[in-house]
Amino acid sequence: MRKTSYAATFVAVIIIPCHRVSQNILSARLPDWLIAKYDIMNVQVTVRYGLMERCERSCGHLEYTDYECRPFPLSVKDKCDGENRMFCALWTSAQYFTELGIGFAAMGLVALLIGVSTHSRRRRVWRAVAGLVILHAVFQLVTFILVTELYRKERFPAFEHARPGVGYVLNAVSWVSGFAVGAGVIVTGVAADRGHKWAAGNRAYRPIEGC
Repeated sequence: MRKTSYAATFVAVIIIPCHRVSQNILSARLPDWLIAKYDIMNVQVTVRYGLMERCERSCGHLEYTDYECRPFPLSVKDKCDGENRMFCALWTSAQYFTELGIGFAAMGLVALLIGVSTHSRRRRVWRAVAGLVILHAVFQLVTFILVTELYRKERFPAFEHARPGVGYVLNAVSWVSGFAVGAGVIVTGVAADRGHKWAAGNRAYRPIEGC
């Protein structure tokens, strides 16, 4: 593959995963995958659920309370040892899967940096880049499926009042974009191996023809 193709892929992978460093880290850390709003005795309560924490705010006519956040889910408060045991196990698994996805995205960036170093490496490393980007997308997709199923089936009582938030949307954008970038790397890499100039550049590989 030509250096321009690697540079474009590098930019795409940087954009796909970003909070401070990446979009995946942002979606993983944001406490607003699901947002529940309901009224209790004329006090509006807003609860934001993230993969790692839960934040709550109460707002009434005479009272305003800033967000109070805590880790989520917790063994006792969220009944992880009782009726919500399955929910807690699956929600925690979603956390692990998104962290694994971030790891593969970081490895993909390293592979890209190695790939742009020399022409010979660019010809070989695109397979690793494609594989890592797609693995990143797969793990983000698994997280999305788990959270979606828990939300859709209201496995946690408060989810009855919940709606998807920014973290949920960012995760969806992440895995969709990841599959698109991975497919683009594969198509470009295969074309470069076949000697197409648009993919391989001026130094495209040409097999030596027999006499």
